[in-house]
Amino acid sequence: MLRWALQLHKWIALVVGLQVLFWVGGGLVMTSIPIGKVRGEHHAKPVDNGPIPLASVLSPAEIVAKSGFKEPNEAILKATPQGPIWVLRSARGSEGYYAATTGDDVRELTPAEASKAAASGFTGAGKPIRSTLLDDVVPEEADATAPLFRVDFDDRDHTSLYLDAFTGEVLSRRSDTWRFYDFFWRLHAMDWKTGNNFNHPLIIITTAVTLFMVLTGFVLLWIRLARDLATVRTKK
Repeated sequence: MLRWALQLHKWIALVVGLQVLFWVGGGLVMTSIPIGKVRGEHHAKPVDNGPIPLASVLSPAEIVAKSGFKEPNEAILKATPQGPIWVLRSARGSEGYYAATTGDDVRELTPAEASKAAASGFTGAGKPIRSTLLDDVVPEEADATAPLFRVDFDDRDHTSLYLDAFTGEVLSRRSDTWRFYDFFWRLHAMDWKTGNNFNHPLIIITTAVTLFMVLTGFVLLWIRLARDLATVRTKK
């Protein structure tokens, strides 16, 4: 009986052992790399788009009246490379960008303006080498919705900044360090598609089985040691 239990324990351990390796390896990677470096905070620089001339800024009500924006439930005033902008959002998810002093629709940044905005928010040895408008398909790593700009830098870490296509603000910072970290995070979380779900059934079941293997392993070890000890005593 003990022999069969040991064989079963070994085969189950072989199945879950690979994931345990991923957990330990991923944990080592995630504890070895400072999270600030992963997020690109060491290359972040405060952006100064100048003061907002509040005396000449239209109210949100005036912006809505002129633009016809439907059912706004959020209004944010921002200083941007194109001057002060009102960003209106509705509960349904629609957005509108309007010049704060005139109420006119705000155009999207040009690739050159996006590169300039990205460079102003980046400190390091790299410079922008490519600026791409993403108005339809957005890479998963951006963690943002279209439209936005991806500005790539020529630094050693291949940094990419994702910017709001209208305001020029940096929405996310990605690099080879972030991508390396994200790969191990997905292995660690057992969510290989997005890496966002840490409570799915697969990881819960695998963790439960691993815990069961550890506990039963101690029991089997205790039985084995007890038998070996009894054998030694008999020989004496």
